[in-house]
Amino acid sequence: MRRLKTFLFLILPVAAFFATGSSLPTSKYVVKATDSTFDSIVSNGVVIVDFWATWCRPCRMQAPILDDIAREMHGMVTVAKLNVDRNRVTSAKYSVRSIPTMIIFKNGKAVKRIVGLTEKKQLKSYLKKYIN
Repeated sequence: MRRLKTFLFLILPVAAFFATGSSLPTSKYVVKATDSTFDSIVSNGVVIVDFWATWCRPCRMQAPILDDIAREMHGMVTVAKLNVDRNRVTSAKYSVRSIPTMIIFKNGKAVKRIVGLTEKKQLKSYLKKYIN
């Protein structure tokens, strides 16, 4: 019985996290995108959108990298995250089949697609190409 209580104590918070669909913690510089807000978020300037899901381990590894980029490039680049499980219309519109997928937009137009876990240096290099 004691083992069962210990197991439940450890597993229930994790199960609750996934059951509620909570998002990964992000910095105050990261914008949460949804199907309804997506077009307005990507319409101006340089925006990198991270298509992710709570169950995706590489997405969890990518999150702190994007948080750093959002903080370091604040004012030059907008970093947005779109949960593919909760926003299927936009995910389908951009043919997101694997995650993490990051798409860079410039003034509303998709200019670069990056699929898979990507290091900070490489992402910053891609973004700098599109900053005026």
